[in-house]
Amino acid sequence: MLHSALTAPARILPDWLDPAVIIEAAGPWALLVVCFIVFAETGLLVGFLLPGDTLLIISGLLTHTNDIFGVNIWPVSLLIALSAFVGGEVGYFIGHKGGPAVFERKESGVFSRANVDRTNAFFERFGGITIILARFVPIVRTFAPVAAGVGHMPWKRYSLYNLIGALLWGFGLTMFGYLIAYIPWVSEFVVEYIDLILLVAVSGTIIVTGWHYLVERHRAKKAAAADASVDDPS
Repeated sequence: MLHSALTAPARILPDWLDPAVIIEAAGPWALLVVCFIVFAETGLLVGFLLPGDTLLIISGLLTHTNDIFGVNIWPVSLLIALSAFVGGEVGYFIGHKGGPAVFERKESGVFSRANVDRTNAFFERFGGITIILARFVPIVRTFAPVAAGVGHMPWKRYSLYNLIGALLWGFGLTMFGYLIAYIPWVSEFVVEYIDLILLVAVSGTIIVTGWHYLVERHRAKKAAAADASVDDPS
């Protein structure tokens, strides 16, 4: 079986975070499922815990070693990049059309108004490269398109950077997975330690999310306390 051939004997993470399990379970729909996950991670606010980076690398590796999708690496990589681009566009329009009203009422958490303001300030300082670099950072690649929409970054400018980021991330990581299969010791390392790689990636995502939430919650409480002291000087 594909799963047993790709993974170490002891399972660490749940199956829904394991790229090999996801791809094997999807059967003939594997490529479609991979593309949807990529789209969801970049276009839907619920996708930030999905295994995006490792899924792309494993997809490329399996295209070389198992011909898992039934097509060669070029359509696989291009379709994944297209899914990433479309997801980024959807995320932008979610922020542009519906984001401000939602975020303005939220004072803490990952998708707070304060986060939108800080992200917009980052956009002002570093420009469109933010959109490109965000592709390679879990959570941020989910949030950045929405924040760009909320901040009303010009759509044509955003779309250009979104396209570049989608190609570098979606096409690039998938092709990287394909190419490392030509180096036996590297592909064997990835296959043998994929659980550990996934555990580190997901744990890092959870830690960053939790820390960010706690910081925002503390700041919101501090601001509320300051407002209360101003209202009641006694």
